Amino acid sequence: MEAAGKPAWPGRVAVIGGGTMGLGFAEQFALAGVRVRFVDATPDLTRRAMANLAARVAGHVAVGIIPADAAASLSLVEAAEDIADAVADAAFVLEAVPETLDLKRTVLGACAAGAPDAVIASNTSSFPIDELATFVATPARFIGMHWFNPPEWTPGVEVIPHAGTDPAVTEWVLGFLRAIGKRPVVVGSGPAFVANRIQCALFREAAACVEAGLATPAEVDEVVRSTFGFRLPFFGPFQIVDMAGLDVHASVFRTLARDLGDEWAVPPILAREVAAGRLGTKTGAGFYDYTTEERDQLLIERDRRYAALAEVLAALPPVAYGTPHDKREREQGEGTA
Repeated sequence: MEAAGKPAWPGRVAVIGGGTMGLGFAEQFALAGVRVRFVDATPDLTRRAMANLAARVAGHVAVGIIPADAAASLSLVEAAEDIADAVADAAFVLEAVPETLDLKRTVLGACAAGAPDAVIASNTSSFPIDELATFVATPARFIGMHWFNPPEWTPGVEVIPHAGTDPAVTEWVLGFLRAIGKRPVVVGSGPAFVANRIQCALFREAAACVEAGLATPAEVDEVVRSTFGFRLPFFGPFQIVDMAGLDVHASVFRTLARDLGDEWAVPPILAREVAAGRLGTKTGAGFYDYTTEERDQLLIERDRRYAALAEVLAALPPVAYGTPHDKREREQGEGTA
């Protein structure tokens, strides 16, 4: 590993785990030209995973999302006999085993023992990285990652250092991820980090809307993807609130608190900005500060991007795989009446 800010291209990456995420990592790295040594729990499972990887790449070629000659990148992926074989001479080890703490303890310990000079990362959706760091003999070279399914195509990666991670390791990981086309963000080691905390809060409220009889699951999905979800490829929640008006959102929270309980009280971070008169783009300041030119550019660029996305979606066939559960139950009920 080179000095911070000058990431070295790893000569070899080890991927530990042959599930959905492990396969995606192997494809991602191979497509980027990185040699990969790949292993699952047993030699037989590793062989099956390699076959699944070939099928995965062939499927992506078939639908045109990677070029036909990309299948040749599979020559960069080789099966290993066990963890020690996989991590030997690896500059970077990415653990991608199921979310079971005891399993991660065993696997991370074996990775550290076999590759004491490698950067070791655990792909985890929620486990505290400070806790996982106790499983490795080289904690300064250990870091957490949270990739998103499918990992080849989802650009964002949460990078989670623990208290003892060498800052140079963090910079190296960020540089490597950017070099293979990802958009990493360093976040803290709180429960479920950032993305899953927000994602789970979204699902919690989506489920509550269904339980309250406001909509069916299919109707909730349509509301989300065609309204506020439509904005999310371009803007995060704070800038969306800036453009809508912090005072408007504070008013919505007050209504929710009145009818649903105090847990819906106006968040302090929002209340402070409103009290200070920082109401978003309309006042030139909210969670972001804007010159008049920046505000005008933001709003016209917002409209341009939304219009472009609407055209893309209109040209695509609808994603209509599966039958909404409530519709299936109604049809089954009608058939037995």
